[in-house]
Amino acid sequence: MRCPYCKEDNDRVVDSRSSEGGVVTRRRRECLSCNRRYTSYERVEASPLKVVKKGGKRAPFERAKIASGIEKACWNLPVAAEEIEEVVDRITTAITEEHDREVSSAEVGNLVMRALRDLNEVAYVRFASVYREFKDVTEFRKLLEEFVKGGERAGNQ
Repeated sequence: MRCPYCKEDNDRVVDSRSSEGGVVTRRRRECLSCNRRYTSYERVEASPLKVVKKGGKRAPFERAKIASGIEKACWNLPVAAEEIEEVVDRITTAITEEHDREVSSAEVGNLVMRALRDLNEVAYVRFASVYREFKDVTEFRKLLEEFVKGGERAGNQ
């Protein structure tokens, strides 16, 4: 592996751990040329999973898009980066375990919404307002009413 600092291809593995439920191997490396340390990740390269969009168009599944959407929804909220990473890992694992070739964008969006609902209420509402493409305030109000009713049911159980 080439060092990201000095670009030399001369390193040693200092530590190796399994992460993301054994799907990823995290390696801590030390460059033998400049003595700096860095982390690398190994993932099994499987057949590419496709996301089927609303119009039927297919696009490669990108974990980074899920992370970006969740990060935007959680912007300036008291949600740690580690919590976001855990949510992205859970969603990615659920999708890759249940689907071999294709997953609908609606299913991905619903998984993200469920995860955000548990993570942070404001992030959930932010994401839902973009994901559901509300045309007016009435649709937004309806989402909020459903959200409040769902919370009341959960609190009464």
